Amino acid sequence: MSNAQPTPEELPSQPRPRRRAPKAAESSVPLRAPDLLGIVERGANVRRHRWLRDLAIILPSVAVSALLQCAIYASFILRATRSDWNNLAIVCFALCLVPLVAGALLPALRRHEFPITVAVVVTAVVFNFAVAVLSALRIPVSYWGLLSAAPVAILGMVYTNLSFRRAVRDRVAILDFPGARKVLELLGDDVVVITNRSENVAGFDRILIDSEAHHSALWSKLLTRIYMLGIDVTPWISFVETRLGRVDVESFDIAHLVFSPSQIYYSKVKRLVDVTAVLIALPLAVPLGALVWLYIRALDGGPALFRQERRGHGGSTFTMLKFRTMYRGTNGGATQPNDNRVMPGCRFLRALRLDELPQLVNILRGEMSWIGPRPVAVPIAEALEATIPQYVHRQLVLPGLSGWAQVSHGYASNHREEIEKLAYDLYYIKEMSFDLDLLILAKTLRTLLFRSKVH
Repeated sequence: MSNAQPTPEELPSQPRPRRRAPKAAESSVPLRAPDLLGIVERGANVRRHRWLRDLAIILPSVAVSALLQCAIYASFILRATRSDWNNLAIVCFALCLVPLVAGALLPALRRHEFPITVAVVVTAVVFNFAVAVLSALRIPVSYWGLLSAAPVAILGMVYTNLSFRRAVRDRVAILDFPGARKVLELLGDDVVVITNRSENVAGFDRILIDSEAHHSALWSKLLTRIYMLGIDVTPWISFVETRLGRVDVESFDIAHLVFSPSQIYYSKVKRLVDVTAVLIALPLAVPLGALVWLYIRALDGGPALFRQERRGHGGSTFTMLKFRTMYRGTNGGATQPNDNRVMPGCRFLRALRLDELPQLVNILRGEMSWIGPRPVAVPIAEALEATIPQYVHRQLVLPGLSGWAQVSHGYASNHREEIEKLAYDLYYIKEMSFDLDLLILAKTLRTLLFRSKVH
């Protein structure tokens, strides 16, 4: 007999054991095709379209900016008696895309601390890209028309970004703690208090916490879930400051000031910015000031200048200059409606702040800045420093011709209003930046030109 072993092909085929399919996981939700909706049905959360919601807020101002650009560019084409309407339509389409694309990018940069600078840079980049595409496609364009439309695009998007930051309303909640009701009084009814530590917080964009109350084992599980959901966690006091534009005077301490490198750099060049701005303003300020000086001298004789000792930087004193608007021999101080101490025509000078033109000399001397806390008379400063310990912190920066408290609150007539103004001044010192100074300047010009009231 042969001892040869059968080859695999000669072996009879054996039925292979069939693998048993794994049992489906015990769940009340049936298995379905492997997509994310199946995971959501098992308890995962879905983020809401926050970007689309933000974009809807800025669309009206984006549309206005686009229409203004097209109108300006079309006026150049019509003056040149050109009839290439197809090219005009293409360029206008590109100009409409500029604010639309820039507006789509700005909400993604909403957390940036320099809204004006960001809007200028983003819009300038998008505008130049649009011009480059038109040139690459060899579309005949009017470069003077594009150059005239560019400032409208930039200013329009600056306004859009500032309006967006004021109008946007995150879905905000605050974790319960003894002071939560006080926070609600400051922020309004659009903030929800979370009292249940097992509550589903996926529907909120931002959660406010108290650093002392919530960094504890009692709230750690909920905080971990909040962080894992990607929700912004913010100390309530920081959120209140940003929302209201002022600090809490009672709890303010100089140790709370944490300046970014950009703020340090700006503080070093701000003096150069002040002097340069004065030199630019001199060709208009000198003849205008001369007319005011001659008018006061002709109306009531001399002197035309009013001098008063004011509190300055670091507790120093300096002589602040103003044009005199009251009759000689009358006591100074705050004016009242229909105050008969004010000379005829000088109410108009005070309304336009023309009586403060001599303070450009104070700026050149380094005693004042264009933007900063308004300097107060030395006796008033001494009385407030004696009763409000935080009042001395106003001396950390140069006093200004205009300030955040001036455009946000207005003048103070009593002790309570002085504390409110101090809250805005300290906020300015904490958040000082080129963008904030530009915003104060814009608000000041709006107040002067349109007599808008502070609110």
